[in-house]
Amino acid sequence: MATGTDQAVGFGLVAVSLIIFTYYTTWVILLPFIDSQHVIHKYFLPRAYAVLLPLAAGLLLLLFVGLFITYVMLKSQKVTKKAQ
Repeated sequence: MATGTDQAVGFGLVAVSLIIFTYYTTWVILLPFIDSQHVIHKYFLPRAYAVLLPLAAGLLLLLFVGLFITYVMLKSQKVTKKAQ
């Protein structure tokens, strides 16, 4: 059973994910249909960032996954050499 802290952290992560999803969906799907002079446009970045930000996030994710796999493989090689 999860503790109260685990549940609070989980709820926070879900809430942040929902906020990001709603913001991005509004930015990419709804904003093109709203007049460019409307006041809501000042709360969003230019459309070019709609592609660049997820691309950068994906590249960072791949970088960290690759670094983690490299670290685990190097550490496991040290343990097997030590055992021999």
